[in-house]
Amino acid sequence: MSDTPLSVLVIAAHPDDIEFAMMGTALLLKEVGAELHFLNIANGSMGTVSHSYDEIKRLRWEEAQESAREAGAVMYPPIVDDLAIMYDTNLLARVSAVVRTAKPTIVLTHSPVDYMEDHTNACRLAVTATFARGMPNFTTIPPVAPYSYDVAIYHAMPHGLRDPLRRRIHAGQYVDVTSVMARKRDLLAKHRTQKEWLDKSQGMDSYILEMEAMNRQVGEMSGRFEYAEGWRRHLHLGFGAAGYDPLTALLGNKCWVDEDYEAGLDK
Repeated sequence: MSDTPLSVLVIAAHPDDIEFAMMGTALLLKEVGAELHFLNIANGSMGTVSHSYDEIKRLRWEEAQESAREAGAVMYPPIVDDLAIMYDTNLLARVSAVVRTAKPTIVLTHSPVDYMEDHTNACRLAVTATFARGMPNFTTIPPVAPYSYDVAIYHAMPHGLRDPLRRRIHAGQYVDVTSVMARKRDLLAKHRTQKEWLDKSQGMDSYILEMEAMNRQVGEMSGRFEYAEGWRRHLHLGFGAAGYDPLTALLGNKCWVDEDYEAGLDK
């Protein structure tokens, strides 16, 4: 791993999803020398009750770029409208082009099941695009040459910490984001239009407080951190060596693996 560039690609559905669920871990990886690459597959076009289609697309792209600049990340343009993240070959080819451009050794993305299909489909696209990173006969849009590094994929906690059938989800490893919570809060606050939308459409009285409460709850689940982001590591087959876990290796005591969770995988 020491001879491979440390590149982290965060693939999310919408502008602000990275800041809400994954940014703390990304910031910590930046602190240990990682290059950060961000992709929101959708443009945020449906996240408004007051702006026109063209206006909200422009505003949300500006907000996402502002946040990425302050995080020190490369930001890739969105590809489709909200509610148009479908698992199809065309969109897969476009997401795959970003994967091959970023050449990640770590991919952070959504839970395999989440409260909305855009999140779930974004996850599926992220996984398959990473799987196809070294396939020369799979042509990306635009064409980008394949690469063959080992990659570890980590899935964030679903919103509400439950799957769509209301079952509680527990993480396999917990990242202590307490030291970067102030920055995470500030970066989420860049998404001013999304705060307005969620306050009105989903009853989130305070967008930022909702994020803090979720990270505090995940911290309590860990039993050791004040604020945490939880992750579940994807099966290694097709991606890298068995046991390849760069998140734990890089973050040291800021990343705790729940051995009970690991043991439960064999039951």
